[in-house]
Amino acid sequence: MSKFGRSLFGVSLLLTVLLAAVTTSAEYYNYGSALDKTFLFFEAQRSGKLPATQRVKWRGPSALKDGLAQGVSLEGGYYDAGDNVKFGLPMAFSVTMLSWAVVDNRKELSGLNQMQQTLWSIRWGTDYIIKAHPQPNVLWGQVGDGQSDHYCWERPEDMTTSRTAYKLDQYHPGSDLAGETAAAFAAASLAFKPYNSSYSAILLTHAKELFSFADKHRGLFTDSIPNAKAFYMSSGYSDELLWAAAWLHRATGDQHYLKYAIDNAGYMGGTGWGMKEFSWDNKYAGVQVLLSKVMLEGKGGPYTSTLKQYQMKADYFACACLKKNGGYNIQTTPGGLMYVREWNNLQYASAAAFLLAVYSDYLSGANAKLNCPDGSVQPQALLDFARSQADYILGKNRQGMSYLVGYGPKYPTRVHHRGASIPSIFVQRSPVSCVQGFDSWYRRYQADPNVIHGALVGGPDQNDNYSDDRSNYEQSEPTLSGTAPLVGLFAKLSGKIGSYGGGYSKPYQTTKPPASSYKATPTTPKQSGAPIEFLHSITANWMAGNTRYYRHRVIIKNNSQKQISDLKLKIEDLSGPIWGLNPTGQNNIYQLPHWQKTLRPGQTHDFVYVQGGPQAKVSVISYY
Repeated sequence: MSKFGRSLFGVSLLLTVLLAAVTTSAEYYNYGSALDKTFLFFEAQRSGKLPATQRVKWRGPSALKDGLAQGVSLEGGYYDAGDNVKFGLPMAFSVTMLSWAVVDNRKELSGLNQMQQTLWSIRWGTDYIIKAHPQPNVLWGQVGDGQSDHYCWERPEDMTTSRTAYKLDQYHPGSDLAGETAAAFAAASLAFKPYNSSYSAILLTHAKELFSFADKHRGLFTDSIPNAKAFYMSSGYSDELLWAAAWLHRATGDQHYLKYAIDNAGYMGGTGWGMKEFSWDNKYAGVQVLLSKVMLEGKGGPYTSTLKQYQMKADYFACACLKKNGGYNIQTTPGGLMYVREWNNLQYASAAAFLLAVYSDYLSGANAKLNCPDGSVQPQALLDFARSQADYILGKNRQGMSYLVGYGPKYPTRVHHRGASIPSIFVQRSPVSCVQGFDSWYRRYQADPNVIHGALVGGPDQNDNYSDDRSNYEQSEPTLSGTAPLVGLFAKLSGKIGSYGGGYSKPYQTTKPPASSYKATPTTPKQSGAPIEFLHSITANWMAGNTRYYRHRVIIKNNSQKQISDLKLKIEDLSGPIWGLNPTGQNNIYQLPHWQKTLRPGQTHDFVYVQGGPQAKVSVISYY
């Protein structure tokens, strides 16, 4: 062969190698596609009556009578993992993680056209938790008996096990569960604030009440709900109280909550505990990162010295993950995966990766470095570690397996999940009984009849070994708390390196989330193309019996340069009295009072209504 021919052969070989490398990168780095699949897992975990927009078609309505035996409606929410129990602590933590994803990744989620999907995933949780908090000092913390549920293998639609509901109150406290739920409400209020200010205000009201309840009536929730001990044993509540205070400070700007975190920093361990874990049970690293943001933004004021101590512990966590912590580092598998525990280890890797991506942003925004015992590093190192964990999850590991079900060419097919392992209620309509489920479906070797897309399984052991076995629940069971941090992680990585993986794909976007609940647009849109703006707020709330009522105030503003007259408004979903508008005689149609027939340019008019639950829907019918 001539020199020229050998040269062409070399170029061809080089191109082949480069193309193979690009293909490999594409397989691991399509974070947008992975993000889309995570939302499908949350749809698969839905309890209650399912919406028409449900994309996971093998699921049906279930647990429609939850809470009725105790005189409260607890329909909705999420099943925890491969079981059919609604555990309050991991569900609330998952809502907090989803909300944090929105708060810190609005640009990325909007750019991926996933903002509405994220908000809807949050709202499916918060709507349920609102029901679970009917009074200031009452929180229903669990539905379903974990013991009897785990002795049966049934689809949610067939459940015959106990649906007992368990509650916290002033005589049966649970500061850890109430504190985490307060944090979830506060974070969700921030997530919804630009899109639905009224719903945001409702969430914030619940957050404040639950924080007060958690702080005033202290105790472990597992002492009040012993049934949860075998599944979600709490190690303490001090971290949740600090966590809730940190989120309430961020949501409100109220220095009272920051002062709480400062005054209790030492006593509650916020500046004392250096952690190598962030999870549904242990929030210290999350608290430390959140409060470091206050200091890094120069907003510490008289609290700066204590906030610096919080940041030292945030640095401890970050340095331990990078193995630059003077020997006090995390453990990793030979393949580079963060390893914390044998049982469902990937939940710790996903949560840590998300938290480090967040902290990387906070440090970068302040032009600060991470100061570790083994040397200073740039914030990019944190993002690189977070990406390494995401890539491992998506298939860059010794097994060549994606641990996110449905992503990539190879993923777990025998998932420890009741609904996925038994044919859909729409395929096999006859009930599958408790024992029949074990005999016919749990023990079968074949792949699950339903692919539970977006589920993060427990993952491999400390040597990177994984057994795709339904009975191997330590490795093959997915959880809410493991999957939830992936939303923020994948969104962040898509924004940073979105060119990898050939861009974003959305194979499941056949329908849109319900638009009636919220729109991922500002809360004060101009209606019907008219130059009229509605500013909605909640000015008061109170309890009457077992029902919470809200006083809603709506400001109508003429943003045009012309006078507006004979304005007609349509008000839907109104269940209480209204002041400041007159009915027209037509159903749901109102007009300005006789003394306010017109609105000059820039002029406003207020009206008020009272009702329980979310705001009414106000729209313009006509005007001159």
